[in-house]
Amino acid sequence: MVTGNSKAESMKELLKQTGGYAIIDGGLATELERHGADLNDPLWSAKCLLTSPHLIHTVHLDYLEAGADIISSASYQATIQGFEAKGFSIEKSESLLRKSVEIACEARNTYYDKCKASSEIVDGKILKKRPILVAASVGSYGAYLADGSEYSGIYGDLITLETLKDFHRRRVQVLAESGADIIAFETIPNKLEAQAFAELLDEGEVKIPGWFSFNSKDGVNVVSGDSIKECISIAETCEKVVAVGINCTPPRFIEGLVREIEKVTSKPILVYPNSGERYDADRKEWVENTGVGNEDFVSYVEKWMDAGVSLLGGCCRTTPTTIRAIHKRLVTRRSLYPSSSHHH
Repeated sequence: MVTGNSKAESMKELLKQTGGYAIIDGGLATELERHGADLNDPLWSAKCLLTSPHLIHTVHLDYLEAGADIISSASYQATIQGFEAKGFSIEKSESLLRKSVEIACEARNTYYDKCKASSEIVDGKILKKRPILVAASVGSYGAYLADGSEYSGIYGDLITLETLKDFHRRRVQVLAESGADIIAFETIPNKLEAQAFAELLDEGEVKIPGWFSFNSKDGVNVVSGDSIKECISIAETCEKVVAVGINCTPPRFIEGLVREIEKVTSKPILVYPNSGERYDADRKEWVENTGVGNEDFVSYVEKWMDAGVSLLGGCCRTTPTTIRAIHKRLVTRRSLYPSSSHHH
């Protein structure tokens, strides 16, 4: 068993081996739907784990073949409490959590087998043996409530630090023991929940490191209105946190947020925003477009890296096409700055 300490080096190691930059995968939901999964269920990810694990495996593999260095398990909405409400036993609930990580690990093995069997690029698929990390995805308490509070960050006075720690503790432990390399605490909507996650990691039961990723809807604060710098500072003081950043946020806000984060952290910075939106000048508003935003999205990549980002990928509505485009940009950048005097 790898000890916590050497695991915490895994992120720095990975970045060393990838030339200072690594690629996180893109959205799961949209892709699963494209492959025929039915997601009209608040517990859609669980439904997929039960009825169509092969689809999840396929999507993970698609992302690896698009150049991702990190794939995230289909456990964002998967909670023991949510499963129990659906009538599952605690044992079954925990085994579903484990299964989400196992599927990602299997996809990595499948990918390595494919790499052995062929040359580096086949039919536009990238088959290159490289270090690949499996991240166990942990959504917020708001994602479990599925009432939109993951996007408002407002949980009300009844929800305390202890409530949140108790809510997440067992789930985080189970995921940590399932073979993942890292825990992705994602779309964290407020400072309180970040504090809860940090304290859980500090309890010492969890033997693998984590990353903390927040979401913002104004480009200034996290969605609850808490200051991004204060949120990142919580992560900064937690030794088990090996990267910090932003996800599930419009691309146009990323650069400004990264420049703020940069001021308060020495850890690698990650971003995986939502897909591109375009500005409708006549209506004077941003319009979400359905997956057309790849070029727009990728045009930001250079700026983000210049601002100090080391790990990048996509969140809602991004696809393997997005990731392939990011990979292409990275390959170019790596060849331009081979010895990367990257500041992390």
